[in-house]
Amino acid sequence: MAQQAKGKFEVKRSAEPAVDLGDGVEGGHFRFDKTFEGPLTATSVVHMLAVMTAVPGSGGYVAIERVNATLEGRSGTFFFQHSGLMERGAPKLDLVVVPDSGTDGLTGLAGRMAIDIVDGQHYYTFDYALPA
Repeated sequence: MAQQAKGKFEVKRSAEPAVDLGDGVEGGHFRFDKTFEGPLTATSVVHMLAVMTAVPGSGGYVAIERVNATLEGRSGTFFFQHSGLMERGAPKLDLVVVPDSGTDGLTGLAGRMAIDIVDGQHYYTFDYALPA
């Protein structure tokens, strides 16, 4: 990707009650409302489906996130697709812009985002390409 934006974001979480899926596996649906600061100024809503296994720290999730954003002074919406795994506490996350999901000034947006959590604060690094 040709460009990079870094900043922080706030997260508010709500959840439906966990569901026992058997064999020590719990599943759930979660909603996250985010507010991004920095070069990417945005609000978003994430809908996540997740499971945690009987092994502490292991599980997986998938999610779709609708982002209403301004980036490089251009405004529009786009979607992220999340695919996350935890293996005994070691996280692996793939967070990518859904192809052709950008609208208005963000039409043609492509990219990937990395998330870091340091001392309870969420930070993003967004590697992206945006047509001229």
